[in-house]
Amino acid sequence: MVEVNFFTRENLLYGYEIKGHSGFDVAGSDIVCASVSSVSIMVANTITDVMKITADAESYDGFLRLEVLTEDGIQESQNILKGLEVFLTDLSREYPKNVKVKYGGVRNA
Repeated sequence: MVEVNFFTRENLLYGYEIKGHSGFDVAGSDIVCASVSSVSIMVANTITDVMKITADAESYDGFLRLEVLTEDGIQESQNILKGLEVFLTDLSREYPKNVKVKYGGVRNA
């Protein structure tokens, strides 16, 4: 199962952590895993490389974490982070055995 944890503070999203594999199908044919990976990488790259927002990011097989580090950056990234939230929440409703969305804070805060 893919577990998505959105980081929230004062009703604002400031990052996310995604871990696991969906198990919907075998590697290379898993449309759920491909959807989660594609959208989460696109959002991370947009925030860091296109919008030039200061963020801490980490990625390896089955894991991606992004945390926006400045207050201005948190404000500027709301629309794209909320878009990610809508997409992954909808995906979790369509594939409840494969994607779970929750909310919390940074893992080492």
